Amino acid sequence: MWKEFLWVFVGGGVGSVLRYGATLLTQYMRFQKFPYNTLIVNIIGAFLIGLFFGAYQEPATKNKLIIVTGFLGGFTTFSAFSYETFILAQKSMPLAILNILANVFLTLLLVWAGYKLAS
Repeated sequence: MWKEFLWVFVGGGVGSVLRYGATLLTQYMRFQKFPYNTLIVNIIGAFLIGLFFGAYQEPATKNKLIIVTGFLGGFTTFSAFSYETFILAQKSMPLAILNILANVFLTLLLVWAGYKLAS
């Protein structure tokens, strides 16, 4: 069990460092009026999770723990949201739409609530 945590830890560390690098790069390039770093990371993460799940259909493996849970989890959590919504859309479009609306609106609401509570 500890090996699995180690794989997630290593992959997450690499993903987080690359996400921070994308932030520094967009700041260096003066793209500060729009959060391009987040958009770029989310687009890349969504593409990579699609590639991975398209190529590897097996359940949890070392590669899945390192790449999906660790690396893409550290790089972007939006890739997981995108993949889960994609899977839902294949089964039920109303559930996929509900997932989109719930994730977007509830997370924005809770960011606001947390901000108000803290300030």
